[in-house]
Amino acid sequence: MAKGYSVFIGLAVVAAMCVAAWFLSPKGENQTTWRSSLILAFISCYLMWFITFMAQLHPLIEPKRSTVREGFQFE
Repeated sequence: MAKGYSVFIGLAVVAAMCVAAWFLSPKGENQTTWRSSLILAFISCYLMWFITFMAQLHPLIEPKRSTVREGFQFE
């Protein structure tokens, strides 16, 4: 199972990809467009993954089984 530090590893990877996009974007009149597009795409993908990961790591509603006998239910 994944741990909480996966978020920080993912953040470091995305930060490295953003820095690489900043320095390795093709030169020319569209350089700013390339940089902005790549960095926004990386950050958007990270945020989507982060929100999904945190929702699964700390769920707001805990699932309950209805097939458990009365004496063994934890509430």
